[in-house]
This record gives sequence, structure tokens and C-alpha cells, in this order.
Amino acid sequence: MPKYVIEREIPNAGNLTTEQLKDISKISCGVLSKMGPEIQWNHSYVTGDKIYCVYIAPNEEMVREHASKGGFPANKVSLVSGIIDPTTAE
Repeated sequence: MPKYVIEREIPNAGNLTTEQLKDISKISCGVLSKMGPEIQWNHSYVTGDKIYCVYIAPNEEMVREHASKGGFPANKVSLVSGIIDPTTAE
């Protein structure tokens, strides 16, 4: 199944409290449970003013639907074409 990286512009995301991040996560998981098993949240990276989320979904439209239903921005959605790591150099 395709994997996507979602760039979410959220001012001061890096300053969100643990409780705020927990609340955001609960909203996301609630939307996901209603959408069914086709879309899955893998993990997210929180930076200064953005959150980068990794999702597995059949298409970009489903990723954007999740964002819309959860009230999250999805400023850029990119299809992952490959993954590299240090073992790629071997």
C-alpha cells in the first residue's frame, strides 16, 4: 500500500505540550477508526512550525479526507517513492 508524508504547517508546533499532542493524537485516532483499516497513521515528527506525518493509505484523497475530518492542515502531501538508510550504502 502507498506511503505518504504529510506536511502540516502548525505555528509553534514545537512548543505544544505533551497534553496538547495527546489531544491531537486522540482526534486523529478517532477519525481513523471511523474511516476504517485502509488508512493508517505510522508516526509523526514535530518540528518548530510543522508536523510531518507518515501515513499508509490507498490514495492521497483518503489522506486529505482524514485531515479535513480531523480539522488538521495538510499543506503538502507527498507520495513516498522509496526509503533509504545507512544500509543502502552497503
